[in-house]
Amino acid sequence: MKAAQRLIRILWVLWAGSLWSLLWVAAIVFHFQHDKHVAGLIAASLFSIETYLGLALGALALLSPSRGRCRLAFFAVGLLSFNEWALKPIMEAARTRGSALGLGFGPWHGVSALLYVLACLFVAVMLYQDEGSHA
Repeated sequence: MKAAQRLIRILWVLWAGSLWSLLWVAAIVFHFQHDKHVAGLIAASLFSIETYLGLALGALALLSPSRGRCRLAFFAVGLLSFNEWALKPIMEAARTRGSALGLGFGPWHGVSALLYVLACLFVAVMLYQDEGSHA
């Protein structure tokens, strides 16, 4: 494996770790920050950072000859981007107005959480499959 491909793999692994870690970090933020609105703003900022990191890494991976191996990670970045730019405004509207498109904040938050976990799983599966190809 060439050095550039190894570097991209290391970056995918680091990003995967940060994706999964953010699940418990967000829980800790809500536990220790008693103002739930502030906790939500902090968590939302952290999830946004993950999206931008994924976009940057995805752009870098597109330059790699092994980009075909990154298909699941590209799907993950797509899910996070959808969360960031489509669901986040809907969730904010539901929070401030009581509902958006017929649903309250809770169901929209559940959809967002499900997409985030799916993104985490896509990256984990990609890394697992990629590791098997190097054995």
